[in-house]
Amino acid sequence: MLSTIAAAALPILIAMLLLGGVAKLATADGDAEIGGLGRLGPAVLAPQRFRKAAMIGCALGELGLIAVLLLLPDQAVARWMPVAFFSVATYVLWDLRRRRPDVGCGCFGEVSAAPIGMRSIGRAAVLAAMAVIVAIESPGYAALSSWSWMTTAWLAGGIALVLLLSTEIEETVSRLRHRAPCEQRAIPAKRALSRLQSSSAWRSHVPMLVSDEPADMWRELCWRFFVFPARDGADVVFAVYLSGRRPAVKSAIVNADGRPITPLQESMHVSA
Repeated sequence: MLSTIAAAALPILIAMLLLGGVAKLATADGDAEIGGLGRLGPAVLAPQRFRKAAMIGCALGELGLIAVLLLLPDQAVARWMPVAFFSVATYVLWDLRRRRPDVGCGCFGEVSAAPIGMRSIGRAAVLAAMAVIVAIESPGYAALSSWSWMTTAWLAGGIALVLLLSTEIEETVSRLRHRAPCEQRAIPAKRALSRLQSSSAWRSHVPMLVSDEPADMWRELCWRFFVFPARDGADVVFAVYLSGRRPAVKSAIVNADGRPITPLQESMHVSA
């Protein structure tokens, strides 16, 4: 019976580690707003300048544990590493809920931004228990060869339990049903910069720029502004609309005093 439960628990652990790792990497790469990672899980415990590195390190660790579960089931020390990971995660979430009740668990990146509750802690504890069973039985790839209907039943029950404890599902459904207006949505600056650099406004001004890295950037409502240094001490200011598949891009050239040299020009976003 224990081996059947272990065989069912293995794909659940792998799926959770994979989703968590990929989501954390996406959040770390896309979070360009100052302090954004300070609202997500254990990253809040790290100094501001190390939060992105902490998020990436955690993600890579989770992806590494997948290889441990699949490739090193017979290594006594390695197979207990997932147990240690989920056990520590359970304690950290419990401690964060007590010390910083305002932050999210960050288990799946920015999707897990809701304040930590007992369901998130319970999920981590359930995964830790699954990891213990897998470590005892260490099924590895052998679990696939001994699959049965009983294993499928345990798998379905495990998935149902994990879903029941996952607040991210409710958060995602709520976001889809009640999508915030553009002015209130968190949109990474990198996405706006990518839209800018594939626009005709960018291509028409890039020869006069002295750097392709913005000297300044800020957001006003649904517009993201970028300032690039240009020749003769001037600056080129771009404004990128943050909504729509083909957003408008505006540009203007200003002198050192902030006075416009050219009037504001507008172009539609066109992919190169």
